[in-house]
Amino acid sequence: MDEEYDVIVLGTGLKECILSGLLSVDGLKVLHMDRNDYYGGESTSLNLIQLWKRFRGDDKPPPHLGSSRDYNVDMVPKFMMANGTLVRVLIHTDVTKYLYFKAVDGSFVFNKGKVHKVPATDMEALKSPLMGLFEKRRARKFFIYVQDYDESDPKTHEGLDLTRVTTRELIAKYGLDDNTVDFIGHAIALHRDDRYLNEPALDTVKRMKLYAESLARFQGGSSYIYPLYGLGELPQGFARLSAVYGGTYMLNKPECKVEFDEEGKVVGVTSEGETAKCKKVVCDPSYLPNKVRKVGRVARAIVIMSHPIPNTNDSHSAQVILPQKQLGRKSDMYLFCCSYSHNVAPKGKFIAFVSAEAETDHPESELKPGIDLLGPVDEIFYDIYDRYEPVNEPTLDNCFISTSYDATTHFESTVLDVLNMYTLITGKVLDLSVDLSAASAAEE
Repeated sequence: MDEEYDVIVLGTGLKECILSGLLSVDGLKVLHMDRNDYYGGESTSLNLIQLWKRFRGDDKPPPHLGSSRDYNVDMVPKFMMANGTLVRVLIHTDVTKYLYFKAVDGSFVFNKGKVHKVPATDMEALKSPLMGLFEKRRARKFFIYVQDYDESDPKTHEGLDLTRVTTRELIAKYGLDDNTVDFIGHAIALHRDDRYLNEPALDTVKRMKLYAESLARFQGGSSYIYPLYGLGELPQGFARLSAVYGGTYMLNKPECKVEFDEEGKVVGVTSEGETAKCKKVVCDPSYLPNKVRKVGRVARAIVIMSHPIPNTNDSHSAQVILPQKQLGRKSDMYLFCCSYSHNVAPKGKFIAFVSAEAETDHPESELKPGIDLLGPVDEIFYDIYDRYEPVNEPTLDNCFISTSYDATTHFESTVLDVLNMYTLITGKVLDLSVDLSAASAAEE
């Protein structure tokens, strides 16, 4: 322990493990510690007995649910965009070799009280019951504009500067109604609320392109993929990467107290009376509570059931987005479902999650619109947790703190936080121009 390290990473959540892997690959000497005796921190996966201990206070789940170890229940359930940033990071670091992915069956949106498949291309738009005949034609024109749009080729811009034109103005040009805007903005571009309408349209167009490219990637029913055996595999994959490049791992280290010099700069971390010296610390908010502030809360329900979510074409894995406007909320609600087809539950069992940024103190009633879409359930657990973000100045104290995981059911916001932290720590931008086909072998 008494060696000196370039970076000490505290907590083995997904964000910390990705950074530990990236920094080790860069040749930095990394020590990675966690006060828990398991990997994953907040983003771990639990078996049935662990789930019961955490939410019911005993370790006796009812026998009719099947074997405890057949369950891998994610505590921060999220899908991955097939062409998204996380997949690029996995390929860049070669962590893909530790994981097997499978496409997610379907992506859906809640609209006027019903669940509909999200149309993501001009052809699907023509078939979708979400729009009337004339609206379909307008939407198709808009989809074609987005598909053909190329930032570096002004001929495709149709005279619009999307760094200046707002999303609202772009959409007005195509005459789309609010209903259509709702599913495009929230279920395709994956915005969490409606602020994007007054922001430059380029971001939304890029997000739509990512969705469409991801959809084309596996020819599946959605643009998402998900690892077999759940997300608990991800932190461990990056932990292996770090170890291959000389990183040191220590689990079950109590306390992990960060030590500072008189100028307030980090000098090391103490655990069990021993101090490891370091130049920088990377951690989740729980290790430096006096350098973060609470910015919100996430309410979620974890549900075990014996059938797929109704009205999702019997999808064994699916996402349903409930846009804020449809529910009279300030931000979206998310439904996520996976099952034995991704090896996260025994045969015939499905695990569903309903999550949202908490706007009240009553998760049961707040999440009801999502839970009502699930049909009969075997078991349901409610949970509410605080979301933190750092308030320190890393240039002064050399502490790099991740933000808590949000309510979204996809990884784009998570990975952007990691890439920003990587740049702050190293002064470099991670080059993610990778050959995306490198991950396709793992899809089966």
